[in-house]
Amino acid sequence: MFFLQGWYIVTYALAIYLLNQFIMFLTPKIDPAMQDYEEDGLSLPTRASEEFRPFMRQLPELKFWYSTLKALLFATFCTFFDAFNIPVFWPVLVLYFFLLFGVTMKKQIKHMIKYKYLPFSHGKTRYSGNSEAKISAK
Repeated sequence: MFFLQGWYIVTYALAIYLLNQFIMFLTPKIDPAMQDYEEDGLSLPTRASEEFRPFMRQLPELKFWYSTLKALLFATFCTFFDAFNIPVFWPVLVLYFFLLFGVTMKKQIKHMIKYKYLPFSHGKTRYSGNSEAKISAK
């Protein structure tokens, strides 16, 4: 879009769609804010003593990438037609998108902190082992 100097509405619509997909990717499948699910016992663990349940996303990773690819291909297809090249003052769209992104992510991060869930893992846990056993083995 930068090289074509146009199709800013298509780019803006793509960015809003991808932001929506990303928020769905970060959100748990069973939202702890909804009280209906807690009655069924389907809630995220909040204490270390509770049973570990893996983080289930509202939008699984494969579907996230698949819908992103479809959106990118559709946006690229739209650039072939001048009907989608609507003249707009693009800095306003960029500013509005960053404002929307900031507000949305702030809300999502507050939700993560409030219900104590993290949608990303930090890799496999490594244990150092017993240092006395290493010395006696030598």
